[in-house]
Amino acid sequence: MTPGPDLQQLIDTIKTDAGSDDELAQLATAATTISELTSTGDAVLGFFVDRARGAGKSWVEISSVLGVTKQAAHKRFADAWPARPTFERFTQRARNVLEAAGTAASERNQGFVGTEHLLLGMYAEPDSVATKVLIQHGLTEDTVRPAVEAQSPAGDRPNVIEPGHLPFTRRAAHLLQAAVTEAVTLGHNYVGTEHLLLAIYRDPGSVAGKILLDHGLEEQTVWADIRKLLEDFTK
Repeated sequence: MTPGPDLQQLIDTIKTDAGSDDELAQLATAATTISELTSTGDAVLGFFVDRARGAGKSWVEISSVLGVTKQAAHKRFADAWPARPTFERFTQRARNVLEAAGTAASERNQGFVGTEHLLLGMYAEPDSVATKVLIQHGLTEDTVRPAVEAQSPAGDRPNVIEPGHLPFTRRAAHLLQAAVTEAVTLGHNYVGTEHLLLAIYRDPGSVAGKILLDHGLEEQTVWADIRKLLEDFTK
């Protein structure tokens, strides 16, 4: 196994990043660095826990590997994501998608934001990476809306909750968490629409996941297209 940085390496890195001999400046840098390492570590663990769950492994098996109880593993990785998460690392386009998802749910008289609304919300940003990939493969908004209606019919009564305050379903919340993990996996320090799109494939049984797969858009294809678009942007 590749060893991680030892204590002295971390200390030296923090001193360099602080750019000062002042003890308080170095302490502040150390606090930020450790917080980032903890968040990244949690995201990495979450990534592999999700992989294990997707492969059909039980919480009993996962908790045994992690050396914790089943309840502790489930609480940390299945129940820890709040219904109203924060989005500090999300790009403005990704945030616009989330806002549009709430509007889509409200317009459909539904009192929640599900994966299907997140998928619909992507069309609010036609120039985003995710939406370009979708449209490139024929999944236009006019194609997706009927598919959403077929799997999740609109409600009969107007929604009384403001779009910005609608709770995320558990599946939608985990999709957002998975998007953060996808960003970490790609080595990105931000969460964009491309990560949201990739995260849909972490739960193929969700409404959004079923729609993409039913229309023949496989995860490997999306990966390849996203890589190419990001490479083009870099050039």
